[in-house]
Amino acid sequence: MKFISTLLCLIPTIFFNCTEKRPVDRMNDVQLHAYADELAHNYIITDGHIDLPYRLKLKNFRAEREYMNIPISSNDGDFDYVRSKKGGLDAPFMSIYIPSINQLQPDMGKLLADSLINMVTGIVEQLPDQFALANTPAEVDVNFKAGKISLPMGMENGAPIGNDVKNVKYFFDRGIRYITLTHSKDNQICDSSGDTTHTWNGLSPFGINVVNEMNRLGIMVDISHVDDSTFYQVMKLTKAPCIASHSSCRHFAPSVKRDMTDDMIKKLGENGGVMHINFYNAFLDSTVVNQNNVNKEKLRALLKEKGLTSTDSLAKPVIEQFNKDNPSLKTDVEMVANHIDHVVKLAGIDHVGFGSDFDGVDGELPTGLEDVSCYPNLIYVLLKRGYTEKDIEKICYLNTWRVWNKVIEVAKEIQM
Repeated sequence: MKFISTLLCLIPTIFFNCTEKRPVDRMNDVQLHAYADELAHNYIITDGHIDLPYRLKLKNFRAEREYMNIPISSNDGDFDYVRSKKGGLDAPFMSIYIPSINQLQPDMGKLLADSLINMVTGIVEQLPDQFALANTPAEVDVNFKAGKISLPMGMENGAPIGNDVKNVKYFFDRGIRYITLTHSKDNQICDSSGDTTHTWNGLSPFGINVVNEMNRLGIMVDISHVDDSTFYQVMKLTKAPCIASHSSCRHFAPSVKRDMTDDMIKKLGENGGVMHINFYNAFLDSTVVNQNNVNKEKLRALLKEKGLTSTDSLAKPVIEQFNKDNPSLKTDVEMVANHIDHVVKLAGIDHVGFGSDFDGVDGELPTGLEDVSCYPNLIYVLLKRGYTEKDIEKICYLNTWRVWNKVIEVAKEIQM
């Protein structure tokens, strides 16, 4: 009797292991696509960086909360509710993006940051059956069970903190759960990978205070966009794991200083952090970057030869014909998988996720990853490459949840 009882206890475990290790190698292509789609909808998918708020802001100058129903269904941009549901996207981090030009204003972009946060909260207020705010992984879990898409927020560029560290708490209270320390130019916090000024040679003295305060409050430190010296200083300083919300591997794009080196990827893994792979063509492959730059120079020379500028009405047919004869190079979903492979090889399966940059790269996206409906395509490629169901679950959300929860835990310890 005891033997039968023990066997009955083991049956769920045996069944689970059998279902987890599906015979992918025996699936045909149709079955594998269906399996990828199934996983995309069984597991939460989080994306570290989607630029919907700023895209809507550009489209709607008249009012902070006017969004013209774009989040439900639209042919514009890369994100809406319908396409998110199709792709299994459940927790896209809404980027509160502050362009570097705004950090030159007296308020250093704080007014813009507030307006973009208001836009996100406005979407949730107007569409409570579809969207919900989320300040913790646990809140996303609850929203997922209710069938809602969570809209956690991260601020891209810490400039709106200004010169008062108390503003870190201000933005925490407004729902910001990660801060990308800078964007394309050095700011008051640190140096940027897009700048050559080297204002601080890494973090500024104020930036050190900002990182410490982010650790204290439970805001994830995002090292996307920072220069290499800033990255290494953050790794030494931080008491909590960090994220790269939307970065790619410099191994495949050596000319892109915005990407992370192999050593940086290893250090981020040692820190316990997670790297969310950016889908932007130019960050994925230097061949694409270089050839497209050649085409831009050729087009510029052609227009100059004809005495035209790109904004002249007579230039339009010239540009259209040139683009037809010299199409821009693109990457594909396989290249994104290459970047994931590379991070896994260097840092391990626990340190990689998705960070598409959808709505932030003007459609310059890989074939097969054109918008938020396409995550199953990437999961399909990963399955073909031998990633297990558990691996997929980690990449989709568990890695990010681990870091996010650890950041919350460290904050509680510091506050104690």
